[in-house]
Amino acid sequence: MKVLGRVTSINVRKVLWALDELALPYEREDWGLPLRDPKVPEFLALNPNGQVPVIRDGDVTLWESTAILIYIADRYGTGLLLPTDHSRRGQALQWLVWQATELNPTWGYAVNARIRNTPGYDDPAKVRESIARWAAKMQILEEHMAVDREFVDGAFSVADIALGLSLHRWYAVPEVKPDFPAVSAYYMRLKERPAGATWMGAETP
Repeated sequence: MKVLGRVTSINVRKVLWALDELALPYEREDWGLPLRDPKVPEFLALNPNGQVPVIRDGDVTLWESTAILIYIADRYGTGLLLPTDHSRRGQALQWLVWQATELNPTWGYAVNARIRNTPGYDDPAKVRESIARWAAKMQILEEHMAVDREFVDGAFSVADIALGLSLHRWYAVPEVKPDFPAVSAYYMRLKERPAGATWMGAETP
């Protein structure tokens, strides 16, 4: 398998973490600014959105990190990264999609302002607003994890990979934020996994 994308991308790290959990061999090729422009025809032929990651696995080419995680879990990790029971699988997929559609969109301004130092993201009021919206979603996860759960669906899955990297970003933002004890304990459990420790490194928030 070949993974196209830079390791500083949170979505690329989702894929690499999943592959490492299953001890699957892969090659990685740097794509994504500032290393290599994904808007060139060569890359757009693989992903017309011009975004990383993309995987090439034999005759299969896939983009969108959530879809890639499900593909890896189904093809190479049956029962290991997604439950086979339909009810539990649905729960795991629910949290995987929630991470992408509900949790992630809240942090954009705060991350650009406090981690990436992106020009134009310098309004303290907008940073506070972003943190508040982010914290409201984190509270949902806090209440879920507070009911004596080791992982988001009981057993480790691709949902935990996606959520773990989101939590790593939450704790990396240097801003006053609410305390979520159940989430914090969950985050530390994820960091104790060898692949989690690798892809939630402090240098890649």
